Amino acid sequence: MDDNADALDPTPTRGATRTRTALRRVPFTLGFLAVVFLLGLFTGGLWSRLDRRSWYPEIAYGWPPLTEGKFWTPVTGWVFGLTPGQYLCMAILFGASVAWAEWRLGTARTVLVCASGQLAGILVASVTVGLLAHTHLAWADRLAEVRDVGFTTAAISALAAVSATLRSPWRLRVRAALMAYVAITFLFESTFADLMHLIALAVWLPLGEKLFSRTEHGFWPRTRREVRMLAFTGLLVIAAASVAVYFFPGNSLLGPTGDERGSFWSTLLTVLVIAVVADQLRKGKRWAWWATIAYGVLHVTLTLILLGVAIGTDYATTGAVTVGTGLLWAGEVALLYGGRGAFRVPLRRKITEGALTGTEPGVAVRELLARYGGSTMSWMTTWPENKYWFPADGERYVAYQRHAGTVIALTDPVGPPDLLPDTIAAFTDRCEADGLVPCLFSTTAAVADIAGELGWRSAQIAEDTIVDLPALEFKGKAWQDIRSAINKATKEGIEFRLVELADEPFAVIAQVRAISEEWVGEKGLPEMGFTLGGVEEALDPAVRVGLAIDTKGIVHGVTSWLPVYGPGDEIRGWTLDVMRRRPDGFRPVIEFLIASSCQAFKEEGAEIVSLSGAPLARSTDTADTEPIDRLLEGLGAAMEPYYGFRSLHAFKAKFQPRHEPVFLCYRDEADLPRIGIALTKAYLPEVSAKDLIALGATGH
Repeated sequence: MDDNADALDPTPTRGATRTRTALRRVPFTLGFLAVVFLLGLFTGGLWSRLDRRSWYPEIAYGWPPLTEGKFWTPVTGWVFGLTPGQYLCMAILFGASVAWAEWRLGTARTVLVCASGQLAGILVASVTVGLLAHTHLAWADRLAEVRDVGFTTAAISALAAVSATLRSPWRLRVRAALMAYVAITFLFESTFADLMHLIALAVWLPLGEKLFSRTEHGFWPRTRREVRMLAFTGLLVIAAASVAVYFFPGNSLLGPTGDERGSFWSTLLTVLVIAVVADQLRKGKRWAWWATIAYGVLHVTLTLILLGVAIGTDYATTGAVTVGTGLLWAGEVALLYGGRGAFRVPLRRKITEGALTGTEPGVAVRELLARYGGSTMSWMTTWPENKYWFPADGERYVAYQRHAGTVIALTDPVGPPDLLPDTIAAFTDRCEADGLVPCLFSTTAAVADIAGELGWRSAQIAEDTIVDLPALEFKGKAWQDIRSAINKATKEGIEFRLVELADEPFAVIAQVRAISEEWVGEKGLPEMGFTLGGVEEALDPAVRVGLAIDTKGIVHGVTSWLPVYGPGDEIRGWTLDVMRRRPDGFRPVIEFLIASSCQAFKEEGAEIVSLSGAPLARSTDTADTEPIDRLLEGLGAAMEPYYGFRSLHAFKAKFQPRHEPVFLCYRDEADLPRIGIALTKAYLPEVSAKDLIALGATGH
């Protein structure tokens, strides 16, 4: 009796529950595939070619059916496959992409996207080849006779549309992969289906962005790493095209590719050279940027000349591969030029003069910083995008970046304190000898005073927030929020780990990258740089990283801490740099991470923790100050909606810090406009004039 009762138990199994969920969430995808399967079974298309059937011309789409008055074919043709292999491939592509789109967009929207994309692809492609028929383009003449079936264009449309709903970095990656696939197949295969895919992508990428994008907008990458990865991927796509043309020659839009594929060894050499340069682009190297730009511009120029000769004369050219790769190079050059600010890492040459001759600059900088110590921001001078000036004695250095004819010296010069006046004076002389405008950015009050004695002027641009660790205790009403965050994390199983990020498993690093890039993607402007680091800087073995991880291995938040050196190779404290949280994760995770890090550093014997200074955020009133102070105040207000510097400054007050002023030192008010432009380029190397105008309008 009990066994029978168990058998009749109405409680649904896990499989039944999943089936019901799928039927409820993706009915269009499942229904369409069921129709395709039944028709394939009924017609025998699942095991034999359809184009051998007498009724095939009655259901296939293309230009010939339209000229014959068979206007139903754009609808009937997209529920069949030409061969058994196509049935399988199309079903997998459609099932994966359209189900994903239906899950995120809903059934009604997905049906609209797929139907309109498929019909637009069929009709526009048919009319295009029909209008181009009987021209000198053999490709158009050939496709004007094609009758085709299939439903991959609907899947391409769905992927293009649903990409607008994704967050960074996946929205960019999906779009880049989709565009690369469509571009390569169209340029080097150029079948009727490839033309349909191109049209569907051109329709639903912008339409999807307009209709479905909510949290992020635009097509341009937000972070330096994404720009570099796109450029890296672009070169690999060009290399892949060379390999594909060699092993799979075809007859494309631009002509036959078999005659241009070259030898195996020339193809291999091309791929190896591209791989080497691509890897350097991935690292942001400036020399790789210049080399790629130069070669790409040369390739595009030669391609345009070839096209001009072919169009303007009867000269029969076999430039299919040249033109195809030329178009790919044009896209690569456009990406590199638009994202040029992401490729500022200089080629590390040995120091050629003074006491440090033959030394690698990065090594010398770290040794001098450990020997003489620095400010809470001095570790930022070790970042690879900086350049360095070393006096002849080799005991000092100034880290700087150069933009718009201005040299921005980053934080205090490093070296013996008694030589600071001489270091500033000598550095100024060197800048003037090169016709450049010098300024000192993010300096301490001590350096600002020394610069003042040398005739410089200064303006406070931020406040460094310092927490003294020896007396730190989270007691009293003022620390209630911090104690609550720690207690709540304990209850929810959130663990704090202080690690070297580079030593963590790939899964953890990938989550950290995703959290950071998603955070950047939500901003109205691209990722900031200069004194604001990211995941790449956090991967330095000298940097400590705080992670909040739950029992399932999910990272809820991340903070990175830069070492603060005192004299004699002693780390006396740590400076907060990266601070990111998972949007749907443990809410007070940042409070938990900072508090836990402070406790860990206190136990290690550190003296201070700097929560760092938020740029353009101050506690002082600027009503009766200098014009430069009011200018900085206005710029800070304008950037607040985008980066929240002031909100961040207010958040750090929870940790009861003391404040130390941070200064910009300049010699003449007449230099300020140029300094302002240079600082903008340093912080936002990828920002466009349009973005700056919009920023200024918001500020008003």
